[in-house]
Amino acid sequence: MTIHRNLSIIYYINMAILDVKNLNLGFILENGFRQALFDVSFSLEKGKMHALVGESGCGKTISAMSILRLLPKTATITSGQIIYNKENLLGIPIKNMQNIRGSKIALIPQDPMTSLNPLFTIGDQLLEVINIHQGLKGKEAVKKAIDALDAVQIPCAAERMKAYPHEFSGGMKQRAIIAMALACNAEILIADEPTTALDVTIQAQIMSLLDKIRTERNTSILLITHDLALVGENADYVSVMYAGRIVETAPSKVFFANPKHPYSIALLRSLPSNNETKLETIKGQPPSIQQDISGCRFHPRCTKCIDVCIKEVPVLDNVGINHYSACFRN
Repeated sequence: MTIHRNLSIIYYINMAILDVKNLNLGFILENGFRQALFDVSFSLEKGKMHALVGESGCGKTISAMSILRLLPKTATITSGQIIYNKENLLGIPIKNMQNIRGSKIALIPQDPMTSLNPLFTIGDQLLEVINIHQGLKGKEAVKKAIDALDAVQIPCAAERMKAYPHEFSGGMKQRAIIAMALACNAEILIADEPTTALDVTIQAQIMSLLDKIRTERNTSILLITHDLALVGENADYVSVMYAGRIVETAPSKVFFANPKHPYSIALLRSLPSNNETKLETIKGQPPSIQQDISGCRFHPRCTKCIDVCIKEVPVLDNVGINHYSACFRN
């Protein structure tokens, strides 16, 4: 039995609504095909928040876009499965994804400043989404739109329907985008760095709002982030990515109390704390997609590297209850 099957059994017992299995993806570049994702596997439970974390360029966003099948023309999924409600999304016609995007699985994009059309009011854009995904028009659609704005705590919702995006702050724009997902009753929210362009106070408000939605509506949330502080405060589960691979996955509390993979440990040690005046760093740089690395992809930067790390690829191995790490030293 492979480690992925072990992972799948555990997550299916816990009622996974989304299960990404051994996803492999690459890009066709000028010098040929280059692989970007290597056997990526993770699951999302109903009503839970699962964080996908790692440095910029590690494959977090492209993994999330694979779920929605919103990929660049140069990207190709070579193998794997993405199971949503027992159906493989990679096996259905691309036109049928229109019935899933927005209405079942909704994206909260990274930059709220550029995600809304500046030429149309917030209300017009909400009503368009409601019409496409819910088939509602007229007063019924307007009521649903106002209710959605109320749900994300935008004051004077009926009046703000008439506002244009430039009249909203960054935090208000992000709330409006979240309202679009709520208006369509999406079961899964993919939040791609949802607080990156916001100040610290607004970040906390947006994360509090997402947690409220998750709790009250039993919505599942896939959080894409490099901010471990957000993960520790909000996520139920954590999967750590490095250079296109999942290197550790665990319940959030377990991960922060007892990380196992050297990369996870190094990430946590680089966080500021009250009793330290100097931050630790990870030597070197993450590899580019153009680099061929044998064995463990983290070994050129790892302080615990041994001979086998250079020659062989470690697989996710059980190191505790629902806790897996891909390291020969575990």
